[in-house]
Amino acid sequence: MPSSALPRGAHAVLVTSGHLRQLDPHIQAPPLLLANSLIAAFSRAALPRLAVPLLRRLLAGAHPLRPDGFTFPPLFRAAPGPATAAQLHACALRLGLLHPSVFASGSLVHAYLRFGRIAEAYRVFDEMPQRDVPAWNAMLSGLCRNMRPADAVALFGRMVGVGLAGDAVTLSSVLPMCALLGDRALALVMHVYAVKHGLGGELFVCNALIDVYGKLGMLEQARWVFHGMALRDLVTWNSIISAYEQGGKVASAVELFHGMQESGVRPDVLTLVSLASAVAQCGDERGAKSVHCYVMRRGLDADDIIAGNAIVDMYAKLSKMEAAQRVLDDLPARDVVSWNTLITGYMQNGLFNEAIKTYNHMQKHEGLKPVQGTFVSVLPAYSNLGALQQGMRMHALSVKTGLNLDVYVTTCLIDLYAKCGKLAEAMLLFEQMPRRSTGTWNAIIAGLGVHGHGATALDLFSQMQQEGIEPDHVTFVSLLAACSHAGLVDQGRNCFDSMQTVYGIVPIAKHYACMVDIFGRAGQLDEALEFIQGMPIKPDSAVWGALLGACRIHGNVEMAKLASQNLYELDPENVGYYVLMSNMYAKIGKWDGVDTVRSLVRRQNLQKTPGWSSMEVKGSVSVFYSGTQAEPHPQHEEIQRELQDLLAKMKSLGYVPDYSFVLQDVEQDEKEQILNNHSERLAIAFGIINTPPRSPLHIYKNLRVCGDCHNATKYISKITNREIIVRDSNRFHHFKDGHCSCGDFW
Repeated sequence: MPSSALPRGAHAVLVTSGHLRQLDPHIQAPPLLLANSLIAAFSRAALPRLAVPLLRRLLAGAHPLRPDGFTFPPLFRAAPGPATAAQLHACALRLGLLHPSVFASGSLVHAYLRFGRIAEAYRVFDEMPQRDVPAWNAMLSGLCRNMRPADAVALFGRMVGVGLAGDAVTLSSVLPMCALLGDRALALVMHVYAVKHGLGGELFVCNALIDVYGKLGMLEQARWVFHGMALRDLVTWNSIISAYEQGGKVASAVELFHGMQESGVRPDVLTLVSLASAVAQCGDERGAKSVHCYVMRRGLDADDIIAGNAIVDMYAKLSKMEAAQRVLDDLPARDVVSWNTLITGYMQNGLFNEAIKTYNHMQKHEGLKPVQGTFVSVLPAYSNLGALQQGMRMHALSVKTGLNLDVYVTTCLIDLYAKCGKLAEAMLLFEQMPRRSTGTWNAIIAGLGVHGHGATALDLFSQMQQEGIEPDHVTFVSLLAACSHAGLVDQGRNCFDSMQTVYGIVPIAKHYACMVDIFGRAGQLDEALEFIQGMPIKPDSAVWGALLGACRIHGNVEMAKLASQNLYELDPENVGYYVLMSNMYAKIGKWDGVDTVRSLVRRQNLQKTPGWSSMEVKGSVSVFYSGTQAEPHPQHEEIQRELQDLLAKMKSLGYVPDYSFVLQDVEQDEKEQILNNHSERLAIAFGIINTPPRSPLHIYKNLRVCGDCHNATKYISKITNREIIVRDSNRFHHFKDGHCSCGDFW
């Protein structure tokens, strides 16, 4: 056994046993070499409690040894915390072993960045007399891990400025930062840099380029890199499939998966996650079953929780919630992501009660603590049901868990309060936010809009511009809707124009529908029709629906006929358009038109969407459906007595039922009973019975309030001396003293 070196394998023996005394006493290796080897071994084995004390023994033993340039790098890597790293830093400086060694300084930079100590890392890096490529890479990769994309790009610029050429590791660190910054130009520059320095053919670099191009939506560039590769591995295929899936080119993603199989590369869990999402977006139920069977054959549903979660998400996106629930129930292990996926599925499919029940089950029976994704999944369900008190409990829990400062959670909370009629609370949350995203601004602008505060929404948009926040297409949908509800025609037109000329946002159908709504509500029906006829894209049902709604407000039956004819072609199964047209004919006494529309409904066997309204009392949400209840409410008799009492009082004040809002061909007294049992009136009567006198009532409705109920609620607000806040599918109505905030235009 040679005496000048530690025998090969001795490190492993020492680390595995954990006993230094098992070292062969006959080994005659130099003491410092032996100590350095042991420190390195313990560092690689992630045993800092054994590595760091060895330094003390070197310095304080009976025969002290002076460490050299090989002693500190593994110690820096083994440091368990920033305090230990700082102590080792001081020791290396005192011994004069830091600055001469690029390797030691680079290891210290890496250690500080591992603990998020950016300033300390920069200080060490800047004090290095010489920096090689690994030193720059250590700093770059650390900044990337700490999500400091702008700093990483600036540092790369410094590296280029000193004339140092990066390698594949450099590029793999900087390229993901282009995606985080959303900088397409920078991605192209980095690609040119890679080609110029002979790295354009490196597998590692090509994979990174495909990934960043995919995340930036630059599919042409991603495909160009992919087709130019001489060698492709699993990461390559996963990156290109994910790029097409995330870019909405789901059919191409599925084709690429087949190409991957033909090339002999075996897919892994990440491949299947992208594939499951792609087939769901395609609406391919047969393909979804094939993916599920493939996962089961590979045993991934039992071995890999990520695969199981992907299958749950796939079925949820296909609106197959029973299948999604079964898959989750059969998973041998479930994490919080599993439950978040199912909650999101229920919420996105409009099953808000089920979403809340699933969250409650997760809390009570699984012992899982909610994370950011949980709040973002379940809060919209509370918003849509108007479950304010339950939502407020979630707000309190977010404060307890420290997630109330998270921008996504706070945005959902702003949306909750705005949709539950608590606009002041929503504004307060918005103003207290330490950091605001475009989504946050969109939420508060939309909230102001549905409450009819269009001018305030425009003021906030001006503030948004001053703060340098870039609006997106959702921002302008919210702004235009706010202008519509407030009757701000000129301001709405200006917003529509600036969206294109200032921000380069190409209008989509929603923007055009908002503009038609703006013109129509203001009574400018000819301008609305002219606007539709001049659209560069084909008008969809939302555009014609906006015109039909405006015709209802202003009683223009002839233009309504044109709108309805287009709607019958575009969305023939939406019974709401037939109901609206029938009501317009009935209002002017054109009964042959009513009969024609009704015959169309019968011929197509259409069923009116059941209207429901909900109200939260004492933390419990009660839901009422129009007409006969499948399961009568426990207070059914009391509610009916209250409704009859209110009806009598309303009639004494001059209320006359508007039977044109009853589609059924029944006797007049039965029509009155049908109107009096609309869901919002049931909810209002329930609220009057179960809340203190003169306290406000908050009602939430899934459809637009009908004209008769809107009129009746004005009377009820006056009779009961209450403010009645009704949120329908379109906006908020604040009824007070016999008046509504919408000005009777909704």
